[in-house]
Amino acid sequence: MDSAADAANDTALDAAVRLLEAGELVAIPTETVYGLAADAANDAAVRRIYAVKGRPASHPVIVHLHRQADPLRWASALPRTARTLIDAFWPGPLTLVLPRRPGVAQACAAGQDTIALRCPAHPLTQALLARFRAGQGGLAAPSANRFGRISPTCANDVRAELGDAVALVLDGGPCSVGIESTIVDCSSGDPRILRPGGLGATELAEVLRCDPGLLQRATGAAAPRVPGALAAHYAPRTALSLRAADAIDADWAHAHRVGVLAPRAAPAANPAAHWLQLPGDAAGYARTLYAALRALDARALDSIWVEQPPSGAAWDAVRDRLRRAAHGAGR
Repeated sequence: MDSAADAANDTALDAAVRLLEAGELVAIPTETVYGLAADAANDAAVRRIYAVKGRPASHPVIVHLHRQADPLRWASALPRTARTLIDAFWPGPLTLVLPRRPGVAQACAAGQDTIALRCPAHPLTQALLARFRAGQGGLAAPSANRFGRISPTCANDVRAELGDAVALVLDGGPCSVGIESTIVDCSSGDPRILRPGGLGATELAEVLRCDPGLLQRATGAAAPRVPGALAAHYAPRTALSLRAADAIDADWAHAHRVGVLAPRAAPAANPAAHWLQLPGDAAGYARTLYAALRALDARALDSIWVEQPPSGAAWDAVRDRLRRAAHGAGR
């Protein structure tokens, strides 16, 4: 153990607790992405998150809990399916939408009678949650970026985007998952996935002993609103298009001021453009995706071409993020 690092973490955690209890905003690391945190029970502090991000008031935020915290402080009921998923996947990249206790976390719920709860796996944030409100508090923490833009996966990305709007950034290193949590609605009826993420439908269905298709059935207008469900999200400022591999290869030699993301090496050299090779497996690709998008977005290119990701359930969350990024890019 590095005693100097432990002492630095203790000092930072103590400062973070004081700031959060005073209604300030603190950026926190999770295994998915960095979050912009406030005391979930302090509606004024949560509204500051909305103001800093430019987040629409109709867009709810997730409440993050310590591993030993009682979800029933926030939810009015914990259905059997929710308990099964908690036992299997918390702490981890899984958010559950549950019926909300009346009068609790109203700013987090964005006018709904549901609440989204998650138990993050990052050890630094778990240590923070253990100290905050004697381990029973909750932190509202959407991604620590301007609304609709690329989520941050390291502390420097948070500082570069939000600057002095955040009282403190807890640096927990790069995020190990790299894309947001899977959101499962357990508020009524059978569970269903409202946002794909760090856990796949197959993994969830195996624990629930159901068909993955049941979890992925279409959601209607009555489904709870959840983060990351708008058509345009996770987007760079540079125009982005999803393209087939052969189309990219055909245009690559003549590409100028273009960035490419693909799970393979460039077919040839081109000093007028930039090619970033991402891992070929879904988990590795997801872990590096946002950092790669930020790197290309910072180059002031004319456009970004992203090779269409593979089909298959393992790539569901990556395909979801890239579709939304393409829809919102360049705005």
